[in-house]
Amino acid sequence: MVQIQDKIVSLDIFQQCFTCDLSQCEGFCCVHGESGAPLEETETAILEEILPVVRPFLQKSAQKVIDKTGAWVIDNENEKVTPLNNGKECIYAFFEEKVCKCAIEKAYEEGLTDFIKPISCHLYPIRISKFQNFEALNYHSWHVCKAARQLGCKLEVKVFRFLKEPIIRKYGEDFFNEMVEVEKNLNNISIS
Repeated sequence: MVQIQDKIVSLDIFQQCFTCDLSQCEGFCCVHGESGAPLEETETAILEEILPVVRPFLQKSAQKVIDKTGAWVIDNENEKVTPLNNGKECIYAFFEEKVCKCAIEKAYEEGLTDFIKPISCHLYPIRISKFQNFEALNYHSWHVCKAARQLGCKLEVKVFRFLKEPIIRKYGEDFFNEMVEVEKNLNNISIS
């Protein structure tokens, strides 16, 4: 682990390779799981606000669930998350040629909202754990992302470099630049 500003960051984020490969995994991370995507406090209000522009991209079954649950729910661990569509995929998931995609991101790509998607989704496979005085950033290795690890290794792309845009979105450019410096220092240590 290394400390960057007031965050504790797992070394795996600098050492493991990762590049999403939707052609192989078909977006399975949005389909399989015990709960929906974790949401930040501000994101719950955003989801409520943008629901009218996202709704047309949702599956009909998802629209019915949202009519009952709303744009977000509280899960078994008392966390705010996206609802699941009948206990399966994220409520905001839709399928295009067997590939699971995000309706929120689709609305963003079409210029209907400036919110790309929840930060927990954008940062995946980095997971944030919040503690009283700091946040910890950890790499989540999941069997459904095997193709992403293989492609990342083939392209020699480390997790944090693949996630440059969401890291900057969440923590700012200075934070990302400090990550680059940590990587350089780690490389110098391994060369010595």
